[in-house]
Amino acid sequence: MWNQVLQNPDTPALVTWQGLRITPGLHAVTGDEGSGKTRLLRTLAGDLAGDALWLDLRLPGHDQHIPEDIWAQLQTRCSRWNTELSAQLTEALGLTEHLGKHLFMLSTGSRRKVALVGLLASGVTVTCIDQPYVALDMASVRVLRDFLNDMADHPSRAWVVADYEADEAINWSTRVTLQAP
Repeated sequence: MWNQVLQNPDTPALVTWQGLRITPGLHAVTGDEGSGKTRLLRTLAGDLAGDALWLDLRLPGHDQHIPEDIWAQLQTRCSRWNTELSAQLTEALGLTEHLGKHLFMLSTGSRRKVALVGLLASGVTVTCIDQPYVALDMASVRVLRDFLNDMADHPSRAWVVADYEADEAINWSTRVTLQAP
């Protein structure tokens, strides 16, 4: 179903899931439409309940919520929530002006930024991010790239990022390519 490349076998795994060794650092999951990228992230987060998190970055069903509601809900689920990081990301991603607005009032990109702040500030051991750059402006793409590259050497956290291609500006620990059935 998938092929791994560029994995350092000397790095201890945080978790081994269906033969996939998830170690601290950044992991790219790539593949064509229908190859199972989103399903892999959702299943991984579900199987590691409590210490892994995946969100649909569109935040469906939350139109009447404000960003602070989304983050408050995540704080109750994520015991290592980082309030300071959440505030820094809110400012860096240009969300400050949108605080207090209902999500239905926000652009697709801003909604996705709300979800990204939640994922990145969650503090969970394994953070699963699906197509992170969709609808983001270039300034926000740079913020996300910088954040991920800063986390590449984190000793106890992993980020599993799924997209059609691996961003060459990211210092990936592992690249996994999924094949469509």
